[in-house]
Amino acid sequence: MQMIDQKFSELSLRSQFDLLGLNRSSYYYQNIASEEKNQNIANQIHELWLKYPFYGYRKIMAVLRRQGIIINHKKVQRLMRQMNLAAILPKKKKGNYKKINYEQIYPYLLTDLNIYKVNQVWTTDITYIAMSEGFVYFIAIIDRYSRFILSSYLSTNLEAEFCVKTLIAALSKFNKPEIFNTDQGSQFTSFDWTDLLKQESIQISMDGKGRCFDNIHQERLWRTIKYEEVYLKSYDSVKQARQELSKFVDFYNYQRPHQSLDYKTPAEVYFASSEALKLRH
Repeated sequence: MQMIDQKFSELSLRSQFDLLGLNRSSYYYQNIASEEKNQNIANQIHELWLKYPFYGYRKIMAVLRRQGIIINHKKVQRLMRQMNLAAILPKKKKGNYKKINYEQIYPYLLTDLNIYKVNQVWTTDITYIAMSEGFVYFIAIIDRYSRFILSSYLSTNLEAEFCVKTLIAALSKFNKPEIFNTDQGSQFTSFDWTDLLKQESIQISMDGKGRCFDNIHQERLWRTIKYEEVYLKSYDSVKQARQELSKFVDFYNYQRPHQSLDYKTPAEVYFASSEALKLRH
């Protein structure tokens, strides 16, 4: 399959396969498998970086190898560069040094909580989506009870700004939640994010470090999006990725039945409540 060149403008992929007498389906399946493997490794690198933000690419490579993942430092370095991840180390300063707290950590509030209505708990997370070149970053805010995706956005960077805009979009359309749960990523511990939640009198909840099961519903959403949308396609541009993911979010909300919702759609469960939409005056 090394002879196939997706960027070769003189011949289409179909023509290249026909000339070489190759089966197209096997090529696409191999691409999907390779993309999925890279995505899984990228997610593991991100998890390690969240737990140990002072680790550089060589230490992360060493941890991955101890976990049985065969990988070299160049690939780890490349993936970290694409995800804008780097070891966070203190800088030497002259004179008196005063520590500045750039993040705020809050306790996890969902332990043994009975979630029985919409807008009781909202959750969010960011996932990495591989493109033909590099990665983009997808955020989705969901209502925990109904699984309804309230707002989502695809970004080319990991700055907190796009997360705050996604939150503002959700709050402008729907009644605010009682609790908002996130992980301890820098976007969600930033003052821009936490101050907005405080202004709306929303309780802030955060997963424990390295405890992926604290936000398992968000992880299940990512699995659904990747297996039913991302891994079946190859996005050639950010514009195409945004369009296709937007279509899938609509499908997920309004057409895809959920077993956990008695085979209703998230929209059917969410909008059945009078507490769903923000009242307009």
